Formats: sequence, structure tokens, C-alpha cells
Amino acid sequence: MKKLLLSVLLLLPFVLQAQTKATPNLVKYVNPMIGTAKMGHTYPGATVPFGMVQLSPDTDTIPYEVNGKYNKDVYKYCAGYQHDDNTIVGFSHTHFSGTGHSDLGDFLIAPTIGNLQLNPGTEDDPKSGYRSAFSHDNEVAEPAYYKVKLDDHNILAELTASNRVGMHQYTFPKSDEAHIILDLMSGIYNYDGKTTWTFVRVENDTLITGYRQTNGWARTRTVYFAMAFSKPFYQYGNKEYSEAQAYKGFWRKFDQTKNFPEFAGKKLRAYFDFKTTEGEKIKIKFALSPVSTEGALANMRAEIPHWDFERVKREGQTAWNKELNKVVVDAGKGDLVNFYTAMYHSFLGPTTYMDVDGKYRGLDMNVHQANGFTNYTSFSLWDTYRALHPLFNILQPARNNDMIKSMLAHYDQSVHKMLPVWSHYANENWCMIGYHSVPVIADAVMKGTANFDANRALDACVQTARTRYYDGLGYYMDMGYVPEDKNGSSVSKTLEYAYDDWCIAQMAKKLNRQDIYEEFSKRALNYKNVYDSKSGYMRPKLSDGSWKKEFDPLDTHGQGFIEGNSWNYSLYVPHDPAQMIAMMGGKTRFAQHLDSLFTMELPDRYFENTEDISRDGIIGNYVHGNEPSHHVAYLYNWTDQPWKTQERTRMVLKAMYKPTIDGLGGNDDFGQMSAWYIFSALGFYPVAPGSDHYAITSPAVKSATINLENGKTFTIDVKNQKDKNLYIQKMELNGQPVNRTYLTHAEIMNGGKITFYMGNKPNKKLMAVAP
Repeated sequence: MKKLLLSVLLLLPFVLQAQTKATPNLVKYVNPMIGTAKMGHTYPGATVPFGMVQLSPDTDTIPYEVNGKYNKDVYKYCAGYQHDDNTIVGFSHTHFSGTGHSDLGDFLIAPTIGNLQLNPGTEDDPKSGYRSAFSHDNEVAEPAYYKVKLDDHNILAELTASNRVGMHQYTFPKSDEAHIILDLMSGIYNYDGKTTWTFVRVENDTLITGYRQTNGWARTRTVYFAMAFSKPFYQYGNKEYSEAQAYKGFWRKFDQTKNFPEFAGKKLRAYFDFKTTEGEKIKIKFALSPVSTEGALANMRAEIPHWDFERVKREGQTAWNKELNKVVVDAGKGDLVNFYTAMYHSFLGPTTYMDVDGKYRGLDMNVHQANGFTNYTSFSLWDTYRALHPLFNILQPARNNDMIKSMLAHYDQSVHKMLPVWSHYANENWCMIGYHSVPVIADAVMKGTANFDANRALDACVQTARTRYYDGLGYYMDMGYVPEDKNGSSVSKTLEYAYDDWCIAQMAKKLNRQDIYEEFSKRALNYKNVYDSKSGYMRPKLSDGSWKKEFDPLDTHGQGFIEGNSWNYSLYVPHDPAQMIAMMGGKTRFAQHLDSLFTMELPDRYFENTEDISRDGIIGNYVHGNEPSHHVAYLYNWTDQPWKTQERTRMVLKAMYKPTIDGLGGNDDFGQMSAWYIFSALGFYPVAPGSDHYAITSPAVKSATINLENGKTFTIDVKNQKDKNLYIQKMELNGQPVNRTYLTHAEIMNGGKITFYMGNKPNKKLMAVAP
């Protein structure tokens, strides 16, 4: 007994230590509703980190086109949900987060009672269809969990998810007319003809399988499903909404609309009927697969082999808490909500795109096996190369390597032999410009986090950059710029190609590929060919070498730029800021130029034709709501006034990010806006991915501990942190003074501590050495 007591006493300090070091619950600071109003384009539903399933409510059925013309109202519904709406159509299983274009919204489920209605109805008259009115007072959104009361049907809807399986739990009233509707023609950015084919099998009275094919942003997309009910339905049926076909085959001998175990068509809605008691819960497990219904079933059995809804929710939130604890910060309540919601949004994608056995559908539409890596999809690279993937290189290097391996698999399967531009669901959709897989790959190579064949990756980058028929690239290669009269958005393309080429040159230099280094170092200087020294701006040039005459540097429309104006895009030389500043008149003049960017007024008429830019995301003429300007506030670090970077980033943090439903100043763009917040709140930012330097700014947190995958920690300690103390007075790295405006990747990954001493006036003698 004495020995036992002694053992307990000896173990007690370790038990207490373990309790004090318990993983903090950071899930409570995440608010998935942030960004669901106005331009954020986020969704509030249930998903896990990088999960294949995004099970979320859709609040309207706005079509992509009306009478053959683009319907501008559809833009609000890129994520399927708008907070201002007062009805919910149903809950679908696939969504993009924060994008400025859309697709998906697969397999919408709506629980109802009363007379069966298979049309969705309208917002003005929800009782004319299966949709329901709801109140935000009865709505809860958490990581891996969503709950809402469907008022018109008196049904409580709850959602959770694993990686590949969505789980629904519907609490019904007493009814002899309870229905679960499966809408197989609903979708986001929908239009007549988008669904090209649907096939469904009723395997038994609790299991449905099938697939859906669509032609949208991804023009050839097939998603397979398996749907299991916790309770048998007693009858079922479907309705086909497409026009009658001339040839019906010998299927015409059957009545396929009711209790017939297989059906197919272009426009199908199915229903499954139940009798329910008061408070009875009907649960659904809905598994997805890119390969087959067999794969969907295997995913369901592997991930949720039971019917314990609370267990799935608990496991999902545990997974989220593990990811959120990669950075533990001390800050005010509102800042904690902003920070961890930004972490949450940053870890929503890219998303898993393979079954539990590693099989996935490739760009060639064949089934492939992912050997030794997780295959990912949904690469919004024009956005995410800037900060999201660099953030992954610190917080998620293993996942980022798998994402790059997924890009290289895309390259292998591409008939063009090109890396992804904007790809999802085994399709290249060619959205936006540049070849920004390149900086993602280069950033991993240059920062030493690559565990893939770097030379093979470099070859893929080079081949992509030599694809002459891609988006004006032949002109760029021959002339040193893209001529506006031959290819639109020409200046943006020239500038972005030049930066991507610099990334290739950096990789080639590191890998001792001298010929490639020389070729692409020369191409990286092409930004000079679209700089007009007389106007002081980047400007569209024509194929005869002359400047385009009609030119307004403030206009976002018809001026040679995409989603931006010349004022902002003229600052896009992230790989050579010092030369850009010299070209534009030197440090003093350039700092004045930056000052005016943040303080001038941009009239609405200059961006009224651009969906992705709104007043909510603008400070002066600085457009934070769109990505080309995200590095701009950091450019003061290359002048003699680096303290202005500290002023500007703190100002942007407060103006563009709030712990409210409309708290994002623009589309979150698959985590890019959120990644900017995380970096800037921590006090450093990757101005030029492909470099191992991070530009320093004023941290917005009191302290932070970055828990690295290599087992080390990097701590940020901020002394005298107050709203008015914007300025860094001095810095110490591992106890040693630092007098420069950058950190290196190695300094972070080696672990250690950086201490910022803050004050309310600039220390103009500090930080004299630029990146």
C-alpha cells in the first residue's frame, strides 16, 4: 500500500503538468458565419479540414442566366448561402469557399412534411415548394456542425461530416406525410442543361446509390454517391423534368416514377416517404466518390460505420482543434475570433479528391491510384499562391507537398502538358491568368520543404511556361510582352508571367540548371516592357510597339488589367521591388506614391463593371478585396520609411476583417484573404513566394506560438502591445538584436523566439536593411 501511495505521489506532478498543458479549445473562437454576408462568399455548413464533403445550406435557386443573358444576381451565391435570405432551399454536399465564380452544389436534400412538393418554390412564397422559411435566431454554425430550424415544416436540421461523408440528422414532428427529397438537378451557378445525366439505384429500403454528371465551370464532372437512411422508407418515387425524348427504348413498358428501383435522366428529383412520431430523428449518411458508387460505399463504411451523430461531430471538432492549435495566440476576444476564423477558412481547401483506397479520377477521365500521397483538388492558384500556400509551407508542409504532387499528377494527365491554372474535380477550368502552380512549387523548393522530385517539377514548370498557345504566351515569348490588341488583360498577364518566370529561374539556380536559369532570368525582366516612364504606370502596349492611347490608370475596365487598375497593378513586381522603386523615381518618390494610393478617393464609376471589386474592400485606391494588391502595404520596407508598412497593415487588419457576418472586405478566395490576415497579425508576410524571406510588420497579437510539424516551436512575443502602439521600437531574435525588415524561413523553422518592443512613435533608425 505504501509503495502504491508512493507511486501515485511520484506520478502526480506529471499528471498536473499534463493537465496544465492540455490542448486549448480553439474551436469556440471560430465563427463560420463570418463572410456569409455581402462579398465574403463563404458557407456556414459542416466540413472537416480539407474535407471532400462540404455539407451546407443553400438559400436560393438563382439561375446563372435568364433569357440567354448572364444573371448578375447569381454572383451573390458562389457559396450557395447569403445571410440576408430568409429561406433555405435545402442542404447540398459540395461548396467552394470564398470564390468569385462557382460550380458544385451537388445532391441537395430537403426534409419536409405534408403534401409532397417536388419544386423548390420561391423566396417570396416558400410554401409553394419544398423550401422553408427560417430564422437566424434558430441557427448555429460551428466547425463540423450546423443546425437550423425549418419553420415551415417544424423540422430541426442538424449537419456534421467526416472527410468524405456528410451526416444529416432531422428531428421530425408527428406526421404520416414525412418526406426526404433528393434534388438531383439543383446546383450552384445552375442553368438549363448543366446536369447532363443522372443515374440512381434503390438498392434496398435504406440504401440509394448513383451518380451525377454536370457540364459547368468544370465541363466534364462526375460525382458518385451512396445514401443510407437510419430508418426504412415505406415508398419512394421520382419525377423527370426534362423534355420528352423522341426515343424512349423499351423502358417505356415500366412506370418508373414510383417504387421502381432504378431511374435515370437529365432533370430528376426523387423522394422517400416515412411515417414519423413526435421528436423522431431520421439520420442520413451521404458519401461521395470521384470514382464509383462502390467507392462511395467503401468511404461510408470506413469513415462512419455507425449512426452516432454526436460522435461524428465530436471527431470533426477534434480534427479542427488539432489544426487550429498549430498557432496558439493571445489577443483580445474579437481578434481571437478573427484569427481562428481565418485559420478555419484557410484550412477549408484545397480539398481531398480520392477514395479511402487512394483511387481518384484524373484529368484524362481515367481512374488513377495515388501512391504515397493524398490527392487534392480545387486549386484557386491565382489567389492562393500569394499567401495561402506559403502559410502551408510553415503550418502544413506535408499537406502542401501532397498538393504539389497532385499538381504534378495533373500535369502528367494533361494533354497540354501544363500544370493547373484553376482546376477542380478532374477538370481544368482555365480561370484567371498566369501559371501560378509555379510559385507554389518554387516556394517549397526554395524553402527546403519539398519531398518530391524537384528536377521533374522544374521540367513541368518550364514546359508549362513554354506552351505558346496559352493565353498570349507566344506573343510574350517573342516580343517580351503581351500586346493588348492581340490578347486582352495584357499588362496583368505580362507582369504575372514575369514573376512566374523569376520563380522558375530561382529553382533552376538552386538545382544547377544554368541554361534554364539564364532563359527565365531574362524573361523575368519583361515587366520593364510595359512600364511607361512618361505616365509613371504600367500601361498596355500594342503589337506595333506603341502605347494604347486611351488610358486611365484608375479604371478597372478595358485598360489591359484583370480585376484591378493600373494604379494597383503597377506595383506588381514582387520579385524585384528595389528595381521597380528605382524605375519609378526612387525611394522618396515611391513612398509618396504609396501614400497617395491609401489616401486618394476612387470614385465608384471606376470599378462598377468589375464584380470582384466593391466599396467594402477599398481603402482610398488600395483594393484589399482583390489579390493583386495584397503585397503592396509591405513595399514601404524597401523604402526609407518601413514604419509605414506597420501603419498600413494594422489599418488594413482593422478595416477589412471584423468578427461579424459581413466581416470580410472581399471574396475570401479559398483562404487567401484569411492567410493574409494570419501572416499580418503575426507580424510577417511572404511578398514574393519563391524567396525564403518574409517582410516584417507590426504584429496585432500579444503573443503567438507556432507549433511546427518538425516538433519545434517559434514564439512571437510582443511587448507593450496596444492599439496606439503601432510601431516597432526594437526587435530581438533569440535574444539578439535584429535591425532588418525581414525574417528568413529557416529562422522560423529552426524554432526560437522573436520579441517585438512596440511604441506609439516610429523608430526611424530601426530596420534599415531591406529584404
